[in-house]
Amino acid sequence: MAIKLMYITNRPEVANIAENAGVDRIFVDMEYIGKEKRQGGLDTVQSHHTVEDVKKIRNCLKSAELLVRVNPIHEATEEYCSSEEEINAVVEAGADIIMLPYFTKPSEVEKFINIVGGRSKTMPLLESANAYKCIDEILDVQGIDELFIGLNDLSLDLGKKFMFELLADGTVEELCVKFRRRKIVYGFGGIAAIGTGILPAEAILKEHYRLGSTSVILSRSFCNYEAIDDLKVIEEKFNVGVRSLRSFEKEIELHSRYFEKNEEFVKKCISEVVNKR
Repeated sequence: MAIKLMYITNRPEVANIAENAGVDRIFVDMEYIGKEKRQGGLDTVQSHHTVEDVKKIRNCLKSAELLVRVNPIHEATEEYCSSEEEINAVVEAGADIIMLPYFTKPSEVEKFINIVGGRSKTMPLLESANAYKCIDEILDVQGIDELFIGLNDLSLDLGKKFMFELLADGTVEELCVKFRRRKIVYGFGGIAAIGTGILPAEAILKEHYRLGSTSVILSRSFCNYEAIDDLKVIEEKFNVGVRSLRSFEKEIELHSRYFEKNEEFVKKCISEVVNKR
């Protein structure tokens, strides 16, 4: 089965291009609380999307699922509303799947699931060291529809130099085994276009297949639409990029014996990157 491709945007015209090219999930990213502090100094995407963006994307989609990342569990302040208010607004705006970032303990996941109340699918985003340490207790929480491993924040929290170290040191594989045992579908990380990336996109995609992943985020480098003015250029990048990914997936399915060699290659590449830092 083809891996579900996810792309972050709040622009309806870009969402339509991505959807028509074969992207499975359009990702509206409302997370901002605490994110800048966690990722300070790094060149990471901080979208600051809103509930109005969720509504706009909902109205333009025909077949792709609408995924919305809310903020970590929090109480209301003068600056922002509570998690309950935020999640309720996202549900009402039409989110198919709601992603909870940076939880640290089972009670936060349980609260999230209770607020959603079955009105949308739930996708906790595992990206904190504390959540990793108590993952077995978190997996005991009923109502998790899907899990996603956030390699960037989790690697930072675990003191790594390069987010894909978690592929080399067995962390991702350990988590995937636990998820499979609980019969919960899962995905991890991001991927660039075929033929690009410090760690080649082809190698990462093979790891997704080896580890049983079902979803991946198309990275900013896959198509940085904010740096492109011409929609036709954006459309061409998506059409070529998604077609190349899907074509390579078919090759992986036909040559699954490559996994063992690919695992060795991935570890070697990551080791070289880390040694240079």
